[in-house]
Amino acid sequence: MATNTEQNAVNDMSKENGFHSHDHATTTAKQRKPYDYGGNPLAHINTGESARLPAFGGEFQPGLYKIDPNRKFANPAPLGLCGFALTTFVLSLINLNTRGISEPNIVIGAAFAYGGLCQLLAGMWEMAVGNTFGATALSSYGGFWIGTAIILTPGGFEIIHELELNGPMPFFYSFGFYLMGWFIFTFILLLCTLRSTVAFFLLFFTLDMAFLLLGIAYLLPFEGAPQAGCLKAGGVFGLLAAFLAWYNALAGIADSSNSFFVVPVAHFPWSDKGRQERGKVDNSDSRGDQTEV
Repeated sequence: MATNTEQNAVNDMSKENGFHSHDHATTTAKQRKPYDYGGNPLAHINTGESARLPAFGGEFQPGLYKIDPNRKFANPAPLGLCGFALTTFVLSLINLNTRGISEPNIVIGAAFAYGGLCQLLAGMWEMAVGNTFGATALSSYGGFWIGTAIILTPGGFEIIHELELNGPMPFFYSFGFYLMGWFIFTFILLLCTLRSTVAFFLLFFTLDMAFLLLGIAYLLPFEGAPQAGCLKAGGVFGLLAAFLAWYNALAGIADSSNSFFVVPVAHFPWSDKGRQERGKVDNSDSRGDQTEV
């Protein structure tokens, strides 16, 4: 039977050789992670340097926005962006008279279901995760598409029919007022993107220009029809807005679990992320304190 002195000597030799049984077992338990069998392919994961300031498209938030790691919701922004993009894409092609198609009947289904309902739901989910900007924008544009579908539905609501009883001008002017209201609202959102990313800013800039030009086309009709030049120019900006919405949606979907590349979004140099990359001091907290005072 070993004496206490001999046992202590053995323990000292084990520690020197790095074979402390208790520490080894504890370290192994901490480092070992269960295999997740591929994980969740639909989960959104912020990776790289964009984790602190998501690529707008990631979280539909132009400013600094910290994600709650305990939240149970997936990222709803790409769904809303895709619904907006597809519906805008189809209507913009019609505004351009592509392949001779000038009646917007085909867009009504997408405006009700995808650009309307799905985008509205995405906006509500943005509210649930605490993103005020995303909730306001997506819910509002979801309402825009539902409202536009109601206006354009032939026969059902008879809005166009009633306005055109004495000619097309009352409808043109009324629809022009409607579009100008959305131009003003989009401009307000545009102001909130000036410290974000180029991709984010361009989405709202092209959309704002589309609303402005389409509103002018209906408010200044020519020979009994919306002004063709402004209508087509609005269609071009609408197409750009649609592709930018898809681009920002991709920035929110693509991550290390499903993509081999990161979508660049180009942070403005005066944004918080841009200043961080250039090694500038971030004074946002100080500015916030001054505002509160």
